[in-house]
Amino acid sequence: MELDLPFIWAGLIAFAVLAYVVLDGFDLGIGILFPFFKEKQDRDVMMNSVAPVWDGNETWLVLGGGGLMAVFPLAYAVVLPALYAPLIAMLLGLVFRGVAFEFRWRTERGRPIWDLAFAGGSILATLMQGIALGALVQGIHVEGRAYAGGWWDWLTPFSILTGVGLIAGYALLGATWLNLKTQGELQTRARRFARLAGIGTLVGVGVVSVWTPFLNEVYHQRWFTWPTANFTALVPGLVAACALLLFLGLQDDRPLQSFLAALGIFVVSFIGVGISFYPWIVPPTLTIREAAAPDSSLAFLLVGAVVLVPIILAYTAHAYWVFRGKVDAKTGYH
Repeated sequence: MELDLPFIWAGLIAFAVLAYVVLDGFDLGIGILFPFFKEKQDRDVMMNSVAPVWDGNETWLVLGGGGLMAVFPLAYAVVLPALYAPLIAMLLGLVFRGVAFEFRWRTERGRPIWDLAFAGGSILATLMQGIALGALVQGIHVEGRAYAGGWWDWLTPFSILTGVGLIAGYALLGATWLNLKTQGELQTRARRFARLAGIGTLVGVGVVSVWTPFLNEVYHQRWFTWPTANFTALVPGLVAACALLLFLGLQDDRPLQSFLAALGIFVVSFIGVGISFYPWIVPPTLTIREAAAPDSSLAFLLVGAVVLVPIILAYTAHAYWVFRGKVDAKTGYH
């Protein structure tokens, strides 16, 4: 049986992007919540809760971006010119955030600057990720296998909405992570923020979901016409189920349940985006097959992916296992 290499690779890249969102999402969420916690000890514990894993989480961003360039070069050549500004801003945010992890522990006088860099970088990176997603969903203008839109096409009310919604979503992941990893007053406050961020996330998901089918006729048909509507109807039901588990977990003091439920909201929403996109990789013009590299290249690269992806999964799982449990306020990253 002949393998459908373009679609296998589309699945691998989609998995890498999802892994990045759910893993790096909660540590970006820590930075988003940083301004609401003024005490130095609280901020130290917040950073220590993600210090052992944050850089490993970003491995998936490299895999997704590098995989797109190698496997779908046409899509890469179209998407980058369309999204240069938000992607560069996102990378700058991640740089400031990463540097702040190291420098805030090395100075007393300059700590407020690095706290600001950590929070500002997290917020900027998240906002730009959401805007880039919104710009991709609303469609990229392509003519003659090249980007034909303007410099500011990525900046629209819809893309701003997705950016703000993602800030609320990552704040939810960060708050439920703190609820899982901390104790005492910090955990209590994190639980309160999780409730607020949960409401904001669900409002954002709802508004974006209602708006999306009206961006493109194909989206509308995919979501509201038979037979695909039979399957798409499951998505809002699953989001509602995850939301119920989230708030019950927060109410009954079940931190792991609330954290997993928050991740579930993201996973189901990601599936919803995939339903809208398929079989495009750059809607509404380039399909997965049209943008793919030759099969010989895909097969060669797949051999490396089969080796590397399990290794990445293994060391990621090992890191989370080693640093499981509550964070001790007296020890950690220094």
